Amino acid sequence: MLQSVWNGFLGEFEKNKEKTPVIFSILKQLTPIRVTGTSVVVACENYGVKGLLEKRRGEVEAVLSQCVGKKTSLEIEVQLRKTARPAPTPLLAFQPTIDDIFARSGLHNKYRFDNFAVSGTNSVAFAAAHAVAKNPGSSYNPLFLYGGVGVGKTHLAQSVARIILEKTPTARVFFCPGDRFTNELIESIQEKSTARFRKKYRSLSLLIVDDIQFIAGKQTVQEEFFHTFNNIVSAGGQVILTSDRPPNEIKNLEDRLRSRFSGGLIVDIQLPDFELRSAILLIKAREKEIEISIEAAKIIAEQVSDSRALEGVLLSIYAKTLGKKEEIGLDDVSAFFDTKQAVKKVRISAHDIARAVCLYYNIKQIHLKGASRSESFSLPRQITMYLLRREIGMKYDEIAYFLKRKDHTTIMHGCEKIERMIIDNPVFKSEVDRIVSSFSSST
Repeated sequence: MLQSVWNGFLGEFEKNKEKTPVIFSILKQLTPIRVTGTSVVVACENYGVKGLLEKRRGEVEAVLSQCVGKKTSLEIEVQLRKTARPAPTPLLAFQPTIDDIFARSGLHNKYRFDNFAVSGTNSVAFAAAHAVAKNPGSSYNPLFLYGGVGVGKTHLAQSVARIILEKTPTARVFFCPGDRFTNELIESIQEKSTARFRKKYRSLSLLIVDDIQFIAGKQTVQEEFFHTFNNIVSAGGQVILTSDRPPNEIKNLEDRLRSRFSGGLIVDIQLPDFELRSAILLIKAREKEIEISIEAAKIIAEQVSDSRALEGVLLSIYAKTLGKKEEIGLDDVSAFFDTKQAVKKVRISAHDIARAVCLYYNIKQIHLKGASRSESFSLPRQITMYLLRREIGMKYDEIAYFLKRKDHTTIMHGCEKIERMIIDNPVFKSEVDRIVSSFSSST
């Protein structure tokens, strides 16, 4: 009965999988365990999958109830994957450990699905990566992940490779930064060893190229990668690419490569929101066995917009409290950021500023991120740029990403323009001050 109910349930989602491809691929990975009077219990392999399903619980349970014929809930149990340790072997029959295999493939041990924090900004990318790990070469090929610095592209890509190697340690997997592919090709040409270079790359079952945009504009490199890509995919292998921008925005990229890159799934990973940064910080603290209160973690997450910098700030504060107290608290965070006023100020988010500007000028937030150059939209957009820079210290490229601008020089120009207008026009300065007062008073 359990399997027939589950198969019917999956069949309902399969009918509409074009509309919900991500959730369907996740549901296929679950293992039904048992049926109780009012629920179906299933197992998944990590907490990230469970968290993603929790966000879609209403949609999933509605279909499940329809299949069962009565109101039925979905209970999710996490059964973490356990890597079997090899039995001791004689020295002459030495076999590399799984960690040796990871290192040889260019993987870092810290990148795993179970320590990847999931929120609305990266849930689609997480689900797609998980689907590729389950069915490499068939789910999405290539999988193209793009986004700004520190959004988790490398983490997800390497997590896929890790799962594949755990299942098949003999799989030919390689993680390669874009500049390394270029450098190795140049060296092979100089040393007349291109045959060895091609054998290494074209025989892979999984190739991950981080920052693929670095091959753009290099004719010989693009030619070689085109043939490498085709060889791997045609042999049933998987390709995962990461970049800071989508294929159609990579300048000097050959059209045939752009076409190949666009032939799979392209996923935009957005900058981590406040909730995700808080989760990342708590995960880092747990991994390093650092005690920190949730409120203190929230203040740090509000202050630091770069997810890569979170760990550095955490360690800096920990170093100041080491030996003095067991847990990092609000007072320690306040001291680190100089004054309580500074801590209060950083509680303002980018969305708070955008909301305040839109409210003042009676426009929608979509207009700030739109392409219109009308003065009624461009001026509020430039004021938003200026305030994001001045009030919460966002970097130019972060502001460009937030406002969906292609070039950070546009942000620099906008900030400089508003700064001049504030100096030259007291009336305009008072308008900006009123906007600042509106979001400052709400924090």
